[in-house]
Amino acid sequence: MRRSGKRWVRVLARTLAIIVVFFILPVGCQYAKRFQQDNTQWWDLRRDSSDQAPPAEIGEAVIQVYAARAARWRGNLGVHTWVAFKRSDERTYQRLEVIGYYAYYGNNTVRKRRGNPDSYWYGNRPTLLREITGGEKVDAMIERLEASAKRYPYPMTYHVWPGPNSNTFIAWLARDLPELNLELPPHAIGKDYLPNGSIAALTPSRTGVQLSLGGYAAFLLGAEEGIEINLLGATVGLDVWPPALKLPALGRLGFDDVRKYQYPD
Repeated sequence: MRRSGKRWVRVLARTLAIIVVFFILPVGCQYAKRFQQDNTQWWDLRRDSSDQAPPAEIGEAVIQVYAARAARWRGNLGVHTWVAFKRSDERTYQRLEVIGYYAYYGNNTVRKRRGNPDSYWYGNRPTLLREITGGEKVDAMIERLEASAKRYPYPMTYHVWPGPNSNTFIAWLARDLPELNLELPPHAIGKDYLPNGSIAALTPSRTGVQLSLGGYAAFLLGAEEGIEINLLGATVGLDVWPPALKLPALGRLGFDDVRKYQYPD
């Protein structure tokens, strides 16, 4: 009995050590890093273009997906994601994204607006995740994106954690546009909140399977995403190609996973 008790103590100690090293320590490191940053008022933070999008004047369609650290304290833990696009006959970009504060006033959180596709988000430089360019085929994809946004099941609801939020919305769009082959960042909190109370679904890239208990705990296995374990919104994972370690708050450590696709006319 004593040996059995000691064995369980060792197992518990190792489990706690894993939780501390992989789930708690990265969050603490990110908080310490951002604590040193300039405490600028939000209205003074950069919102101009980061010069990552193709010029709007080009005569082809463009779809891009971006992620940037969320505003204020939320940026310690996660990112805000959005889709930007322009049709081949358009000379301005539009953005599709969920903005949480609209829900506080009883308005639709899904916003489509014109503007910079690649602007800084409350001072945080965005990271390009995916890009598709081309002609008629990409124009047709944009039509599907807009139709999918109208079907989003939580237009009047927003919760920072565990969802639904802006990352839940982009995961919803990605499943309707498999051409993106989109892998969302591990610290895109809300991406594991599955629609309509489902506990199983395809991953956003549609290359694997995702299990979730309301976003509070989740497991993901996919050819694009690799393997991920979500515990209370904190995700730890391993991507095989491109190789990277995924950690809570810190995000992806390793090779970038930016994909650009060109569709011929």
